[in-house]
Amino acid sequence: MNEVVHTSPTIGSNVEEIVVKNTHFLMWDIGGQESLRSSWNTYYSNTEFIILVVDSIDRERLSITKEELYRMLAHEVWWGIEIIVFFCSKQSNNITCFLC
Repeated sequence: MNEVVHTSPTIGSNVEEIVVKNTHFLMWDIGGQESLRSSWNTYYSNTEFIILVVDSIDRERLSITKEELYRMLAHEVWWGIEIIVFFCSKQSNNITCFLC
């Protein structure tokens, strides 16, 4: 924590264990390319929360993101999941992210 990490879009998936105050998180970073979206549901088992990160400067993809989020949340495995964290990245141009 408290370190700057430079990233690039995920191609495929990455997994990393993160420990915060003696709590272990197994974090899956799953790419959002159209060819990968059909496999997202293979990662749903034993998931306790979702962190969705969106490039809010890419206005053309916001509607696609909204559709995919609704499609994902319609899956029965999410029924009863209470925590979803939504982040909009690249806010430096004073662009507000409205997904809903």
